[in-house]
Amino acid sequence: MAKIGIRKEDKNIWERRVPLVPSMVKRLIADEGLEVQVQSSTNRAFSDEAYIEAGASVAEDLPDAPVLFAVKEVPIKHLRQKRTYVYFSHVIKGQDYNMPMLQKLLDLETTLIDYEKIADDKGRRLVFFGRHAGLAGMIDSLSALGQRLAGEGFDTPLAQVKMAHQYADLDAAKEDIARIGKLVAEQGLPEGLSPMTVGFTGYGNVSQGAQEIFDLLPSRQVEPEKLSGLTQDKNKPFIKVVFQEKHMVVPRDDKAKFELQDYYQHPEKYRGVFASYVPHLHVLVNCIYWTPDYPRLVTRDLLHGLYGAGCKPKLRVIGDISIDIEGAVECSLKATESGDPIYVYLPAEDRIVSGVEGHGPVIMAVDNLPCELPVESSQDFGKALMPYVAAIANADYDKSFDALDLPAPIKRAVICHQGKLTPDFEYLYEILGENQKDSTQGGES
Repeated sequence: MAKIGIRKEDKNIWERRVPLVPSMVKRLIADEGLEVQVQSSTNRAFSDEAYIEAGASVAEDLPDAPVLFAVKEVPIKHLRQKRTYVYFSHVIKGQDYNMPMLQKLLDLETTLIDYEKIADDKGRRLVFFGRHAGLAGMIDSLSALGQRLAGEGFDTPLAQVKMAHQYADLDAAKEDIARIGKLVAEQGLPEGLSPMTVGFTGYGNVSQGAQEIFDLLPSRQVEPEKLSGLTQDKNKPFIKVVFQEKHMVVPRDDKAKFELQDYYQHPEKYRGVFASYVPHLHVLVNCIYWTPDYPRLVTRDLLHGLYGAGCKPKLRVIGDISIDIEGAVECSLKATESGDPIYVYLPAEDRIVSGVEGHGPVIMAVDNLPCELPVESSQDFGKALMPYVAAIANADYDKSFDALDLPAPIKRAVICHQGKLTPDFEYLYEILGENQKDSTQGGES
């Protein structure tokens, strides 16, 4: 009988998600004949008792489960020899803070399967929390907006929006925001704030989740090129703008035309033009995947100009849902947690201060937003993962990577196996080497 374990999450107190909810565990036991061990936790959104009722065993540790599922990274001290781990590892970009963990996984001859790389033949991700990041991120961004406007002396119903984790569940959040939207429609927005423009970068799962919340407010949508010269509509005082890649960049060659796949493959041939839209936005919601190969959306220089002495720009809040430190949004200088989710970037001083006050935009930069909706996000995530669990559990990890019998989407997500990086991820050896070199040099200095 194949056996799997479900680890407790111990990255921070806000992480209450699970990869598989009790009802799914019950099906795995009944239909797939799996034995399921669950590490005891008083913090997760689903109780130990619920897993016991589903047929799992619950214990303080998982000493003999050969395949372990988690959501976030497993702390180095808890990694064990020749196990198979399935979680979000946050190593594929060569993230410095997780290179020691990756090296330990290699040293212990483990197998690592990363949810982020589970994809179909066209590279489309299959197992993700993206929609719930968008849902929670938009709720938190609206909460930040309400706080910021109140701090400026504006009396609006938006001040009533709570953080996502402060609602009983997603339905309660949606019901409350719809109620607040009706109040805004009845009362309107103060002079100087209407129409209030909210821009969304990207159109994938994260953006769709964010828009799902925003659409509860009385709004109308316009194309980016129509942002200037907007007229008021008392019944729909909010404006939604969705930016695609073609709006954010243009070819460096004036004679060339924008082509999406060419941009993905050769971003160096394009330059960013998003700065032209930013002055027209009250709120920017960043939902795009970004690497240093791509142009930034918002730079420090842009904000320094917008928030110059005596300037009062429209921009109040940047909801950086796809948070990359100093990345697409260069003023996102740190990621935050749900207990202290926002800060203000002060362009004139190039520093941040907690809260909503200061001459600069409020930045919402919570880096694990789906944990603010732990029940719903776990249910959707587990539903996507379920078709692959039995195959992962039953695979023979003593075999070489080439001979490893896993579904194609899962095999593409194997980062390392038997102490070696798999072919698609061998580029990480160079980063691991640099990391070790830096560590050694640091110890000598």
